[in-house]
Amino acid sequence: MAGEVLPGRYTSPTLVARGGMGEVYRAMDSVLGRPVAVKVLSERYAREESIRARFEREASTAARLSGKPHVITVFDVGEHGGRPFIVMEFLDGGSLHDRLREGPVPVEDALEWLGQTAQALDHAHAVGVVHRDVKPANLLLDRDGNIRVSDFGIASVGGEDTLTLPGTVLGTAGYLSPEQARGEPATAASDRYALGAVAFELLTGRRPFESETAATEAFAHVNAPVPTATGVQPDLPEAVDGVLERALAKEPEARPGNAAELVSALREAVAPAHVPAPTRAVVSGPPPPVRSVHRARRRPYALLGLGAAALLVAVVTLAVALGVAGGSEAPGAREAGDSDREIASRSVEDGARLNDVGFERMQDGDYERALPALVAAVEALRDSGTLTEAYARYNLAYTRFALGHCTGVLTPLERSEAIQGFRSEIEELRSEWRVRCAPPPPETDEDEDDGPGRGQDKGNGKDKGKGRGAEDD
Repeated sequence: MAGEVLPGRYTSPTLVARGGMGEVYRAMDSVLGRPVAVKVLSERYAREESIRARFEREASTAARLSGKPHVITVFDVGEHGGRPFIVMEFLDGGSLHDRLREGPVPVEDALEWLGQTAQALDHAHAVGVVHRDVKPANLLLDRDGNIRVSDFGIASVGGEDTLTLPGTVLGTAGYLSPEQARGEPATAASDRYALGAVAFELLTGRRPFESETAATEAFAHVNAPVPTATGVQPDLPEAVDGVLERALAKEPEARPGNAAELVSALREAVAPAHVPAPTRAVVSGPPPPVRSVHRARRRPYALLGLGAAALLVAVVTLAVALGVAGGSEAPGAREAGDSDREIASRSVEDGARLNDVGFERMQDGDYERALPALVAAVEALRDSGTLTEAYARYNLAYTRFALGHCTGVLTPLERSEAIQGFRSEIEELRSEWRVRCAPPPPETDEDEDDGPGRGQDKGNGKDKGKGRGAEDD
């Protein structure tokens, strides 16, 4: 069946990942005799002109950067059976996210990886491309331990957004620049901020504003003072704190002028004590076969909520790939057996936490258990007019749709949009709804609040993206 999805040139396809808008296969390029990763837009979205156009822009962006040092290589783009596809190198070294989970990272390795990432980002910025989601999960390693920056799927090119999945945020909580958290456009300085956050984590083992919830973490990026790396890792020279403070400056103009400058300053701060000059050879030409172009499962962070900086004070999660340890629920989260009535009786302040709980369950694909928490979150936040309410309503609509419901989707989407204005994620989910559910059934306020049980046309929804705005995908 997969063989029909890919052109005949790409043989022995194996599905390695599925997201909300497509699949990725590992296959063998029979012409050049090398393994590749092939990303294919799903059949139902291939019929949606706006989504198809965004996928094609992603392919164009990736191809535009292909061949630059430490950027994942794109070998081919095309269309087969009416479905666009992108063929990329297939890596086998995991990601920096995986490496961080294994334990402390040697300082010399950290600086070398940061330097390689800086090269890729500076090249992208030079041609007008802003990545917007720089994080360890998007920094892949080849067999020789060299970086390839991946996933320009939410990159900005000349002011246009490329492919983003429904339920994702433009950015990840742990690495989100203050301006992104406020809902402002990302710039090259935003990528440099994220690189500073990655540097902090590689050198200390934790994110600079690591918190129990994505909303709290995003809010800290906007308002909290930059913590000291030496406070977490006393063995680091004090000069490192000054470099990271500048990299994580709240105002974009106060950050280093380019990524290479940031890494150079870090080398100078650390050098006498720890770091020799880089010695690892850079692989030239096409990289060797790799295990996967895909990232390990991300930990959730706030969806629209998080991503749109909105995550501010009230911001809550949803989405897309991410910054809080996965699997854990916020303090006070109810057990599956708690009734919706008990959950809804909680204070408005609990609305954000309930939204986070619902989002984490969405990330696990457990939409049935996510639904009651999100219904309660919307009830707790009802008529508050906050961005948190907007995010909770979006998450509720997304979860209902993932469960196969056609009712109770449009109303919360419209109210979310009324609060925060136009968002491409809202429009895309609305378009998906039209494809599956048109002609639209009537909706009422009652539909929105009934929770599980409304809308009997259930599908399992497990193949939808789990909010790559959170941390998985």
